Amino acid sequence: MDGKLIIHVIIFISNLTIVILSLYMLYGTGNPANDLVNIINENRTVDKLPKLNDNPGLGCIALQYIEECKGNCTSNNTVNCNPLEDDFTEVFAPNCGVELPTFGTISGRIVGCQSKYVEPLEAFSRILVRDQQTLSVVRDKNHSEVGVALIGNHHGPYFWCVLFTNDQINSTFVLEGGGKGIKQKKGCFSGTNVMDNYKL
Repeated sequence: MDGKLIIHVIIFISNLTIVILSLYMLYGTGNPANDLVNIINENRTVDKLPKLNDNPGLGCIALQYIEECKGNCTSNNTVNCNPLEDDFTEVFAPNCGVELPTFGTISGRIVGCQSKYVEPLEAFSRILVRDQQTLSVVRDKNHSEVGVALIGNHHGPYFWCVLFTNDQINSTFVLEGGGKGIKQKKGCFSGTNVMDNYKL
């Protein structure tokens, strides 16, 4: 093969790769919960903090949390709902298929809602992280993993939940069945490639 042709092929492939990466950044992963994890990690790296591991078990727990809190969205986009601590181990974990011996510590949580669906970047800046207190939760240096969930319906509201843990990476909130857990019928959560139906 001619040397010039090889160079042109390499340049073409490089340009195609740049276009694909740009489209990925523009349109996201197809799962808004995964996109929000990416935004959280970008925000942490700006502050020279390590990226958080995306834990699907914790993401599913977050989905159960907001599933229980649906209908409690206030006029200022906050969620007026505090599930019982026992619900996490007795209801949320079994509903997800989280192996109970691996249920770890939830070291932080941020919950918010909006009457209509907004993209993850707007959800991060306008709904979830609206003050220094919630920003400090995102940038807590002790966090090691994160799980994000989203659920809503066509008429709203939409609920977002971010849960953090400071446990050892890949040791807690482990899903049964080799990481598959129990298939969720509503909403979407991070750590999976499944593009769940979050617009019910």
